Amino acid sequence: MIEANRHFAGPLRFATRMALSATVIGAALSLGGCMSGGDNDVDALALAAETDPPDVLYNQGLANLEGGRLGEAAKKFQAIDRQHPYSEWARKALIMQAFASYRGGNYEEATTAAKRYISLYPQSDDAAYAEYIIGLSHYRQISDVTRDQKQAAYTAQAMRALMDRFPDTAYAEDAKSKLRVARDQLAGKEMLVGRYYLERRDYLAAINRFKNVVDVYPDTRQVEEALARLTEAYYAMGLVREAQAAASVLGQNYPDSPWYRDSYALLKGNGLEPREGASNSWFAEATKKIIGAS
Repeated sequence: MIEANRHFAGPLRFATRMALSATVIGAALSLGGCMSGGDNDVDALALAAETDPPDVLYNQGLANLEGGRLGEAAKKFQAIDRQHPYSEWARKALIMQAFASYRGGNYEEATTAAKRYISLYPQSDDAAYAEYIIGLSHYRQISDVTRDQKQAAYTAQAMRALMDRFPDTAYAEDAKSKLRVARDQLAGKEMLVGRYYLERRDYLAAINRFKNVVDVYPDTRQVEEALARLTEAYYAMGLVREAQAAASVLGQNYPDSPWYRDSYALLKGNGLEPREGASNSWFAEATKKIIGAS
């Protein structure tokens, strides 16, 4: 798996070459010492965040990143964006804020910052990385197929946008891999619901779910089972030709699949064999989609 910070080359390389401002840090610590004994103490770091110039805040944010203080780092970068909007420092800080928030597990904040970066700087060299952070943030929140799959859908959307807009970026290959995982999750959810209907003999509802897997997610590993379940559901309804056609599509595309062996055995046990559907049927179109997705 590609690590997010491994590919972040622009602002991070630039920033790590900049020295921390010892004078300002010393002044902040001195200020904190002077005010520590009163009833109305002032947080020296908070005061510094309101008064320090952007380059100092930026370096402080980097120091926090290197020290593993991700929340503090994000706050420093956010302060630059708030106090010096639309400056070059704000642009650099915004992508770093998204990065720090992502690494800290604050995915909603990371997504918000990355989306804002893309809206403000769509042509920037780091726009691809911002899109990548959005996808990664959703990817880390994908849950088991028994639960809601909205994060898988958001992951697929973001990773597809990255691949479409920035096909030559260093993140594209990993985006492709994570897109495949997200789509497989979405197809898996459809299969889960389809099996539920099949077990309750609600065959039409089950068939609609299984057909949706083939139509929308023909490049996923769920397709083999979907075709086998279609064979089973059609046969249970007495739609023999449709069952034969579904098994035929499965056998043509996955001849060594255990799902095909099961479907073939189901038909053979009743004196039947897989049989191609009409050239203008859904089954013919399904074969084209599967071949085109492979």
